[in-house]
Amino acid sequence: MTFDARINDAHCHFFSPQFFTALARQRGRTPSQSGPDVCGELQWDDPGTPEALADRWVAELDAQDVARAAIIASVPGDEDSVAVAVGRHPSRLVGFFMVDPSASDAVDRVRRAVTDLGLRGVCLFPAMHHVGLGDERVTRLVEIAASEPATAVFVHCGVLSVGVRAKLGLPSRFDLRLGNPLDLSRLALTFPSVPFIVPHFGAGMLRDALIASDVCKNIHLDTSSSNSWIRYTPGLTLEAVFKATISVIGASRLLFGTDSSFFPRGWQRGVYETQKTIVTGAGVSAADAALIFGGNFDRLFPL
Repeated sequence: MTFDARINDAHCHFFSPQFFTALARQRGRTPSQSGPDVCGELQWDDPGTPEALADRWVAELDAQDVARAAIIASVPGDEDSVAVAVGRHPSRLVGFFMVDPSASDAVDRVRRAVTDLGLRGVCLFPAMHHVGLGDERVTRLVEIAASEPATAVFVHCGVLSVGVRAKLGLPSRFDLRLGNPLDLSRLALTFPSVPFIVPHFGAGMLRDALIASDVCKNIHLDTSSSNSWIRYTPGLTLEAVFKATISVIGASRLLFGTDSSFFPRGWQRGVYETQKTIVTGAGVSAADAALIFGGNFDRLFPL
């Protein structure tokens, strides 16, 4: 197979100034020791303004021949940063945002984000926010997503680790019991018009993710990150993961992603190269590869 598929990245993090300020606040920093100090400690580039970061991301996508990318506001309450970026580059960036369903203003935030700001991905982290997928507060948020065309619900399942929090010594009191993909099936069946996206092949819960996706035809999986969770199943390889996923749900519900996030590292081409090699070696047809690496994204989030 000649590999020349269009590349769209379904999973990038938009580490805005507000993201670093939030981390600084969680460490109890004073106003003079805020976001830029955190960047310096991490040896990451200061993002500057949301406009500057958006421009840098698009320049990076250009350099890597990536057509479009989903960018995630990676702390609750940072929808405006991503909205600025999408407004600046609407043909290149699709806006996702994290929401804490336990927050008193969660419903208002989600409604504003998808109706007024034009964001297209509502991101739920059940283990992080200690709100299960069967909770009525989650259902109310999904109802809003269902009311807006081309709006997806991203649900992090399985193992959850946030590298930047570990580097800064911030606690991560996650309840992993809340991240089972099978718990997503009720929501997916209740809202069949809503595309649900489970990142990292279920992040260690591949079997349950495949069962849920097989039963619910609106559940999609993304391929993002190094997928180091495969070490939890001795002998499992990423090639076997791709083959099993395509065998069960086909290529039309698999979205390529890298989990790229900060600069100067930028877009993680190594993730792409590894996955391209796997897909090519697995005998996936050119048409199916085109769906995985770009076509499915364009279908879910049309311009």
